[in-house]
Amino acid sequence: MILQYLLGYNFSVAVWVGYIALYGIAVETGVVMIIYLHEALDRRLAMGKIGPQDILDATVEGSVLRLRPKIMTVGTTLIGLIPIMWSAGVGADVMKPIATPIIGGVITSTIHVLIITPVIFAMVKERALKRGQLRAATTKA
Repeated sequence: MILQYLLGYNFSVAVWVGYIALYGIAVETGVVMIIYLHEALDRRLAMGKIGPQDILDATVEGSVLRLRPKIMTVGTTLIGLIPIMWSAGVGADVMKPIATPIIGGVITSTIHVLIITPVIFAMVKERALKRGQLRAATTKA
């Protein structure tokens, strides 16, 4: 929203289309990050007794595994959309408002998924450990 404000775009159908595309990318990368964090924690749980340091180590391990794929996703998205922001040809007036929320949101989503999500994950899992409720992730097909 900050980039949209700075570039002076009002909310329009084109801007909302950009937000919808952004939400799809952000949710997908967030869900995949949580899956990797759970898999790393589940490996430690399978080895036996687990403590707060094990939760932290599993969180770092899962986060590091997602670092390169997330950076690649952001990089390719930006490489594809930044030229749209410089365009001045036919259709640029429609494409710029679509690209704006995606560019700004992908950058902030990267910060969230790589830093904030793992921190919240570790806090939730440490709280579950203190309560004696820490269990391996379950999937239902």
